[in-house]
Amino acid sequence: MIKMCIVCIAAGLASGVGVGFVGMSAATVLSSMLIAFLGCPWYEAVGIGLMADVPAAAIAARTYKKHGYVDLKNGRFMLAAVLVMVIIGSYLSQYMPDTEMRLFSVVMTLFMGAKFVLQPGGSDSRRSFLREGQRGKILSLLVGAYIGLYCGFVGLGGGLMMLFVLNVILGYELKMAVGTSVFVMTFTAFIGAVSHFAFGDVTGYIIPMIICTIVTFICSAVSSSIANRISAERAHRITGVVLLILGTIMIVAEWENVVSTFHLVMKMLGA
Repeated sequence: MIKMCIVCIAAGLASGVGVGFVGMSAATVLSSMLIAFLGCPWYEAVGIGLMADVPAAAIAARTYKKHGYVDLKNGRFMLAAVLVMVIIGSYLSQYMPDTEMRLFSVVMTLFMGAKFVLQPGGSDSRRSFLREGQRGKILSLLVGAYIGLYCGFVGLGGGLMMLFVLNVILGYELKMAVGTSVFVMTFTAFIGAVSHFAFGDVTGYIIPMIICTIVTFICSAVSSSIANRISAERAHRITGVVLLILGTIMIVAEWENVVSTFHLVMKMLGA
Protein backbone atom coordinates (compact mmCIF):
# COMPACT_ATOMS: atom_id res chain seq x y z
CA MET A 1 0.00 0.00 0.00
CA ILE A 2 2.83 2.40 0.90
CA LYS A 3 4.70 1.55 -2.31
CA MET A 4 1.54 2.11 -4.34
CA CYS A 5 0.97 5.54 -2.77
CA ILE A 6 4.59 6.60 -3.35
CA VAL A 7 4.53 5.48 -7.00
CA CYS A 8 1.14 7.12 -7.66
CA ILE A 9 2.17 10.42 -6.03
CA ALA A 10 5.49 10.47 -7.92
CA ALA A 11 3.74 9.62 -11.18
CA GLY A 12 1.11 12.30 -10.54
CA LEU A 13 3.77 14.92 -9.77
CA ALA A 14 5.72 14.17 -12.95
CA SER A 15 2.58 13.98 -15.09
CA GLY A 16 1.04 17.16 -13.65
CA VAL A 17 4.20 19.17 -14.32
CA GLY A 18 4.30 17.69 -17.82
CA VAL A 19 0.70 18.73 -18.54
CA GLY A 20 0.98 22.22 -17.06
CA PHE A 21 4.36 23.22 -18.47
CA VAL A 22 4.59 21.17 -21.66
CA GLY A 23 1.05 20.17 -22.61
CA MET A 24 2.18 16.54 -22.47
CA SER A 25 -0.39 13.80 -22.03
CA ALA A 26 -0.34 12.62 -18.41
CA ALA A 27 -0.80 9.07 -19.66
CA THR A 28 2.60 9.17 -21.38
CA VAL A 29 4.57 9.13 -18.13
CA LEU A 30 1.92 7.93 -15.71
CA SER A 31 1.07 4.71 -17.55
CA SER A 32 4.74 3.79 -17.99
CA MET A 33 5.40 4.20 -14.25
CA LEU A 34 2.32 2.21 -13.25
CA ILE A 35 3.36 -0.61 -15.56
CA ALA A 36 7.02 -0.62 -14.49
CA PHE A 37 6.64 -0.19 -10.72
CA LEU A 38 3.18 -1.59 -9.91
CA GLY A 39 2.81 -4.24 -12.61
CA CYS A 40 -0.40 -2.65 -13.87
CA PRO A 41 -1.63 -4.09 -17.21
CA TRP A 42 -0.90 -1.80 -20.17
CA TYR A 43 -4.53 -1.18 -21.22
CA GLU A 44 -5.68 -0.37 -17.68
CA ALA A 45 -2.59 1.80 -17.03
CA VAL A 46 -3.31 3.91 -20.10
CA GLY A 47 -6.96 4.19 -19.02
CA ILE A 48 -5.90 5.53 -15.61
CA GLY A 49 -3.51 7.96 -17.29
CA LEU A 50 -6.21 9.24 -19.62
CA MET A 51 -8.63 9.63 -16.72
CA ALA A 52 -6.04 11.77 -14.92
CA ASP A 53 -5.48 13.65 -18.18
CA VAL A 54 -9.01 15.02 -18.47
CA PRO A 55 -9.23 17.34 -15.41
CA ALA A 56 -5.50 18.14 -15.57
CA ALA A 57 -5.68 19.22 -19.22
CA ALA A 58 -8.96 21.08 -18.61
CA ILE A 59 -7.56 23.22 -15.77
CA ALA A 60 -4.39 23.90 -17.77
CA ALA A 61 -6.43 24.89 -20.84
CA ARG A 62 -8.53 27.24 -18.70
CA THR A 63 -5.37 28.89 -17.34
CA TYR A 64 -3.76 29.31 -20.77
CA LYS A 65 -7.06 30.59 -22.23
CA LYS A 66 -7.31 33.20 -19.45
CA HIS A 67 -3.91 34.54 -20.55
CA GLY A 68 -4.84 34.46 -24.26
CA TYR A 69 -2.74 31.43 -25.19
CA VAL A 70 -5.33 29.18 -26.88
CA ASP A 71 -5.87 29.38 -30.65
CA LEU A 72 -9.60 28.63 -30.75
CA LYS A 73 -9.90 29.73 -34.40
CA ASN A 74 -7.72 26.95 -35.80
CA GLY A 75 -7.93 24.75 -32.71
CA ARG A 76 -11.57 23.85 -33.32
CA PHE A 77 -10.78 22.50 -36.81
CA MET A 78 -7.89 20.53 -35.39
CA LEU A 79 -10.13 19.15 -32.66
CA ALA A 80 -12.76 17.97 -35.16
CA ALA A 81 -10.16 16.11 -37.23
CA VAL A 82 -8.55 14.59 -34.13
CA LEU A 83 -11.84 13.23 -32.79
CA VAL A 84 -12.64 11.53 -36.11
CA MET A 85 -9.20 10.08 -36.77
CA VAL A 86 -8.61 8.90 -33.20
CA ILE A 87 -11.41 6.36 -33.71
CA ILE A 88 -9.80 5.10 -36.92
CA GLY A 89 -6.41 5.02 -35.23
CA SER A 90 -7.82 3.02 -32.32
CA TYR A 91 -9.09 0.40 -34.74
CA LEU A 92 -5.80 0.20 -36.65
CA SER A 93 -3.73 0.07 -33.45
CA GLN A 94 -4.57 -3.59 -32.95
CA TYR A 95 -2.20 -4.32 -35.84
CA MET A 96 0.64 -2.19 -34.44
CA PRO A 97 3.24 -3.26 -31.83
CA ASP A 98 2.60 -1.01 -28.81
CA THR A 99 6.21 -1.27 -27.55
CA GLU A 100 7.66 0.50 -30.56
CA MET A 101 4.97 3.18 -30.40
CA ARG A 102 5.75 3.90 -26.73
CA LEU A 103 9.47 4.11 -27.48
CA PHE A 104 8.69 6.64 -30.21
CA SER A 105 7.16 8.85 -27.50
CA VAL A 106 10.37 8.56 -25.46
CA VAL A 107 12.55 9.63 -28.41
CA MET A 108 10.29 12.61 -29.19
CA THR A 109 10.29 13.69 -25.54
CA LEU A 110 14.09 13.79 -25.41
CA PHE A 111 14.31 15.54 -28.81
CA MET A 112 11.91 18.29 -27.79
CA GLY A 113 13.66 18.70 -24.44
CA ALA A 114 17.06 19.14 -26.08
CA LYS A 115 15.59 21.61 -28.60
CA PHE A 116 14.08 23.88 -25.95
CA VAL A 117 17.23 23.84 -23.78
CA LEU A 118 19.68 24.49 -26.63
CA GLN A 119 17.44 26.89 -28.60
CA PRO A 120 15.31 28.80 -26.08
CA GLY A 121 14.12 31.31 -28.66
CA GLY A 122 10.56 32.27 -29.50
CA SER A 123 8.35 31.14 -32.36
CA ASP A 124 9.41 31.24 -35.99
CA SER A 125 7.45 34.20 -37.39
CA ARG A 126 8.42 33.16 -40.91
CA ARG A 127 5.93 30.29 -40.63
CA SER A 128 3.07 32.38 -39.22
CA PHE A 129 1.52 32.60 -42.70
CA LEU A 130 0.80 28.86 -42.46
CA ARG A 131 -1.81 29.56 -39.78
CA GLU A 132 -3.69 32.32 -41.63
CA GLY A 133 -6.95 32.21 -43.59
CA GLN A 134 -8.10 29.16 -45.51
CA ARG A 135 -4.58 27.75 -45.45
CA GLY A 136 -4.66 27.70 -41.65
CA LYS A 137 -7.97 25.83 -41.56
CA ILE A 138 -6.78 23.19 -44.04
CA LEU A 139 -3.48 22.69 -42.24
CA SER A 140 -5.31 22.44 -38.91
CA LEU A 141 -7.49 19.67 -40.35
CA LEU A 142 -4.45 17.82 -41.74
CA VAL A 143 -2.48 18.22 -38.53
CA GLY A 144 -5.50 17.12 -36.50
CA ALA A 145 -5.94 14.03 -38.68
CA TYR A 146 -2.29 13.08 -38.20
CA ILE A 147 -2.42 13.66 -34.44
CA GLY A 148 -5.69 11.74 -34.18
CA LEU A 149 -4.13 8.72 -35.86
CA TYR A 150 -1.17 8.95 -33.50
CA CYS A 151 -3.45 9.19 -30.45
CA GLY A 152 -5.44 6.20 -31.65
CA PHE A 153 -2.32 4.13 -32.32
CA VAL A 154 -0.58 4.84 -29.02
CA GLY A 155 -3.71 5.18 -26.89
CA LEU A 156 -2.53 8.44 -25.33
CA GLY A 157 -3.76 12.03 -25.36
CA GLY A 158 -1.23 13.13 -27.99
CA GLY A 159 -0.21 16.35 -26.24
CA LEU A 160 3.49 16.05 -27.01
CA MET A 161 2.84 15.29 -30.67
CA MET A 162 0.62 18.38 -30.87
CA LEU A 163 3.33 20.48 -29.22
CA PHE A 164 5.88 19.23 -31.76
CA VAL A 165 3.66 20.01 -34.75
CA LEU A 166 2.40 23.37 -33.48
CA ASN A 167 5.75 24.71 -32.25
CA VAL A 168 8.34 23.13 -34.54
CA ILE A 169 6.41 22.80 -37.82
CA LEU A 170 3.78 25.58 -37.70
CA GLY A 171 5.90 28.02 -35.69
CA TYR A 172 3.48 28.65 -32.82
CA GLU A 173 4.94 30.51 -29.84
CA LEU A 174 5.55 27.98 -27.04
CA LYS A 175 2.78 29.13 -24.69
CA MET A 176 0.26 29.30 -27.54
CA ALA A 177 1.31 25.80 -28.67
CA VAL A 178 0.93 24.38 -25.16
CA GLY A 179 -2.39 26.13 -24.56
CA THR A 180 -3.89 24.93 -27.84
CA SER A 181 -2.49 21.46 -27.20
CA VAL A 182 -4.09 21.04 -23.76
CA PHE A 183 -7.37 22.43 -25.10
CA VAL A 184 -7.56 19.72 -27.78
CA MET A 185 -6.15 17.06 -25.44
CA THR A 186 -8.96 17.58 -22.93
CA PHE A 187 -11.41 16.11 -25.43
CA THR A 188 -9.17 13.40 -26.89
CA ALA A 189 -8.27 12.17 -23.39
CA PHE A 190 -11.95 12.09 -22.43
CA ILE A 191 -12.84 9.93 -25.43
CA GLY A 192 -9.87 7.67 -24.75
CA ALA A 193 -10.74 7.34 -21.06
CA VAL A 194 -14.36 6.44 -21.82
CA SER A 195 -13.32 3.75 -24.31
CA HIS A 196 -10.76 2.27 -21.91
CA PHE A 197 -13.30 2.14 -19.10
CA ALA A 198 -15.88 0.61 -21.44
CA PHE A 199 -13.64 -2.17 -22.77
CA GLY A 200 -11.16 -2.61 -19.90
CA ASP A 201 -11.45 -3.56 -16.24
CA VAL A 202 -10.03 -0.97 -13.85
CA THR A 203 -12.05 -2.01 -10.80
CA GLY A 204 -8.88 -3.29 -9.13
CA TYR A 205 -7.11 0.04 -9.61
CA ILE A 206 -9.66 2.54 -8.28
CA ILE A 207 -7.44 3.82 -5.45
CA PRO A 208 -4.36 4.35 -7.69
CA MET A 209 -6.60 6.12 -10.21
CA ILE A 210 -8.00 8.49 -7.57
CA ILE A 211 -4.55 9.32 -6.16
CA CYS A 212 -3.02 9.86 -9.61
CA THR A 213 -5.94 12.01 -10.78
CA ILE A 214 -5.90 14.30 -7.72
CA VAL A 215 -2.11 14.78 -7.65
CA THR A 216 -1.92 15.30 -11.43
CA PHE A 217 -4.73 17.88 -11.30
CA ILE A 218 -3.11 19.90 -8.50
CA CYS A 219 0.35 19.86 -10.12
CA SER A 220 -1.10 20.79 -13.51
CA ALA A 221 -2.96 23.76 -12.01
CA VAL A 222 0.16 25.05 -10.23
CA SER A 223 2.51 24.39 -13.19
CA SER A 224 0.27 26.05 -15.79
CA SER A 225 -0.13 29.10 -13.53
CA ILE A 226 3.65 29.44 -13.16
CA ALA A 227 4.24 28.87 -16.88
CA ASN A 228 1.98 31.80 -17.77
CA ARG A 229 3.76 34.21 -15.40
CA ILE A 230 7.34 33.80 -16.61
CA SER A 231 9.12 35.05 -19.73
CA ALA A 232 9.03 33.09 -22.98
CA GLU A 233 12.76 32.31 -22.90
CA ARG A 234 12.60 31.07 -19.33
CA ALA A 235 9.52 29.01 -20.19
CA HIS A 236 11.47 27.41 -23.06
CA ARG A 237 14.36 26.44 -20.79
CA ILE A 238 12.13 25.10 -18.01
CA THR A 239 10.06 23.20 -20.57
CA GLY A 240 13.22 21.67 -22.00
CA VAL A 241 14.46 20.57 -18.58
CA VAL A 242 11.03 19.12 -17.71
CA LEU A 243 10.96 17.16 -20.97
CA LEU A 244 14.48 15.80 -20.46
CA ILE A 245 13.59 14.69 -16.92
CA LEU A 246 10.34 13.09 -18.07
CA GLY A 247 12.16 11.41 -20.96
CA THR A 248 14.70 9.98 -18.52
CA ILE A 249 11.91 8.68 -16.27
CA MET A 250 10.28 7.05 -19.29
CA ILE A 251 13.58 5.41 -20.30
CA VAL A 252 13.93 3.93 -16.79
CA ALA A 253 10.33 2.69 -16.89
CA GLU A 254 10.78 1.24 -20.39
CA TRP A 255 14.40 0.10 -19.92
CA GLU A 256 13.86 -3.53 -20.91
CA ASN A 257 12.04 -2.47 -24.07
CA VAL A 258 14.74 0.10 -24.87
CA VAL A 259 17.49 -2.53 -24.59
CA SER A 260 15.61 -5.16 -26.60
CA THR A 261 14.77 -2.64 -29.34
CA PHE A 262 18.41 -1.47 -29.47
CA HIS A 263 19.62 -5.05 -29.89
CA LEU A 264 17.02 -5.62 -32.60
CA VAL A 265 18.12 -2.51 -34.52
CA MET A 266 21.81 -3.46 -34.22
CA LYS A 267 21.00 -6.95 -35.46
CA MET A 268 19.15 -5.51 -38.46
CA LEU A 269 22.17 -3.30 -39.23
CA GLY A 270 24.42 -6.34 -39.09
CA ALA A 271 26.42 -5.13 -36.11
